[in-house]
Amino acid sequence: MIRIDAVTKRYPDGTVAVDRLSLDIPDRAITVLVGPSGCGKTTTLRMINRMVEPTEGSILLDGRDIRQQPVNALRRSMGYVIQNAGLFQHRTIVDNIATVPRLLGWGRQKARTRAAELMERVGLDTSLAKRYPYQLSGGQQQRVGVARALAADPPVLLMDEPFSAVDPVVRKGLQDELLRIQNELGKTIVFVTHDIDEAIKLGTTVAVLRTGGRLAQFAPPAELLSAPADPFVEDFLGADRGIRRLSFFSSTGLELQTGPVVPLDADAERLAAGAPAPYRLVTDADGRPLGWWGAPDELTGGRIDRDRLLPYGRPFLPGTDSLRTALDGAVLSPSGWAVAVDGEGRAVGVVSQQVIGEAIRAAHGEDRQDAKAER
Repeated sequence: MIRIDAVTKRYPDGTVAVDRLSLDIPDRAITVLVGPSGCGKTTTLRMINRMVEPTEGSILLDGRDIRQQPVNALRRSMGYVIQNAGLFQHRTIVDNIATVPRLLGWGRQKARTRAAELMERVGLDTSLAKRYPYQLSGGQQQRVGVARALAADPPVLLMDEPFSAVDPVVRKGLQDELLRIQNELGKTIVFVTHDIDEAIKLGTTVAVLRTGGRLAQFAPPAELLSAPADPFVEDFLGADRGIRRLSFFSSTGLELQTGPVVPLDADAERLAAGAPAPYRLVTDADGRPLGWWGAPDELTGGRIDRDRLLPYGRPFLPGTDSLRTALDGAVLSPSGWAVAVDGEGRAVGVVSQQVIGEAIRAAHGEDRQDAKAER
């Protein structure tokens, strides 16, 4: 465990970046520091590996004051990932990843073997090993940064807004990759971001800091969304925090309708028979969704016109994805119904906004009962 005990960072001009901050950062979990600009997130992170020295208070790593450890040894025992990866431009990818093992005295071949293993772990093709950073995309460079931080198998990983410089699609992929790696390796991760959605997605616990480096709230994401500590936290979470909270409600148990799901070659009788939805979800021969079709009397020559299908929105995986994802799919769909698919992308049913709404109300009711039981 990392214990931050009444830590203050005050600069010579009197500026207080962090003010009497106390946090217990648990092992094998992701703790996210989030807050507005100037709230001391990065300063706090850098005090953990002594890139910045605290003015007051103490930071303990497994019960030992970090000031009792040689600073270089401390830093080499912690992985560190920053925005834009911070790679050595004159070194190949494999040698960038092997940097810390080499500093620790590993032989060149052993370090490069470890680097190749980590390239695969972070989703990089090993054919990129002899390239240089400028030859990689931004997302690939960030993966190299994560691999380099993991190279010596440190128990602690510090990450300072590592994904903020890439586009939203790449960023989502990197977030998913980090969660996958964490599930496999179980590191103690301290992650800094200014993005509340990223904090909610990644954090086991989230620390919201105020401007001036004071702690506003420290809680699991679901608790943060359901019970903000004060108006500042509520305002920082945004007006759509209720929608974000749906991310913690499972889509398991949603009542799916299979009647509206029809193959492309369905005839008018099949299209009209027993389907509760105003539209039909048309699938290909393998059962994968193609789009929505309207009333049977819109058939052309007795057949569905594939070119006139409406987009089916964003599908969800029942039981895996949340009610938020299911609701999002229904809202994005021109039919107002969400499409449920299996792991292979085959349609397994559709569900209306009304049914999703009923599931949300039921989930809220169960949540309130659980809260009463805890009290």
